[in-house]
Amino acid sequence: MYYLGKEEWLGTIRKDYLNDFIKSGGAAVKFGITDDSFNYAGLLSEIRGLAEQDDYVFAYAEATSTKIHMIDKLFHKISKQIDWDNLAYSTVRRIFSCYNYKMPDERNDFNIEYIAGLNNREEIFLRKELHSCLEKEIFHDYEMSQEFRIAMIRLCLDQLDSGGPSVFLSNAVKEWLRGELRLISALKEALIYQKIARHNARHMLYSLPHWLRINGKNGLVLVLDINRYFISKRPEGEDDSFYYSTPATLDVYELLRQFIDSTDEVEGLLVIVLAGKEMLISEKRGVNRYDALKLRIWDEVRDTRRQNPLASMVRITDSNEVAGL
Repeated sequence: MYYLGKEEWLGTIRKDYLNDFIKSGGAAVKFGITDDSFNYAGLLSEIRGLAEQDDYVFAYAEATSTKIHMIDKLFHKISKQIDWDNLAYSTVRRIFSCYNYKMPDERNDFNIEYIAGLNNREEIFLRKELHSCLEKEIFHDYEMSQEFRIAMIRLCLDQLDSGGPSVFLSNAVKEWLRGELRLISALKEALIYQKIARHNARHMLYSLPHWLRINGKNGLVLVLDINRYFISKRPEGEDDSFYYSTPATLDVYELLRQFIDSTDEVEGLLVIVLAGKEMLISEKRGVNRYDALKLRIWDEVRDTRRQNPLASMVRITDSNEVAGL
């Protein structure tokens, strides 16, 4: 078996996925199996560059610092990389533009009082009209989960009252999204009554690409580095990073299997999973231990001298093609 050059693989990802399938609302999960000397930092930089050039939001999670097999921890990690305020600002500005309202050029002047004055409107009625628009544009958009919709409405309202008394509520919403909120009672006024956990985190994650797309982005490019799951023994000495048991490795396989099976339920999401060859050859932790994932990514019929760059799982290298697995 041969490896495929990194540049050719990334070219295929950009041409057939970022510029076409994902941009049109599709979703896909791609696996990159790397050789021993692979430069991960360089690959991440290139994927981030491609994503940003094509107007996607890029997010990255590495198993050394994030328990990827726990979907709630993964969502919190992604949330910390999202500019929630900027997305909410984009939504409110778009709504006002649709109704041909005059708007301030400077974001610092973007508040309900200033906009009401620009348009010769009473603030109380303009605020009521905005609430109705947010209900129509966000709350009735059932492509997103209810808790996600409520949270986004709260962030949108805060864009017009950034110096008002409700700022603490908006900050609590962002802490909730990032997994940093200590007491869920702080969000009672926002009509959010439970923390993001395993039972609802997947719905929150699948809501995010849709939210990005309605705010002018093409979607979300999510890169997952799962190499740490294949290390069975913690090295001696101080190390604050995570190490995992074999059951946790099987859990991450199940999470990835669910991503693959859910591609019809989510739009604008490209998940790129990076792993070393241990994923293929390890007897204790390799993908052979979990047929539910293996049967979804393994090419049973393939050219032994040439990688298919469109396959779900591709063996990649920094250099030109060399003999591999």
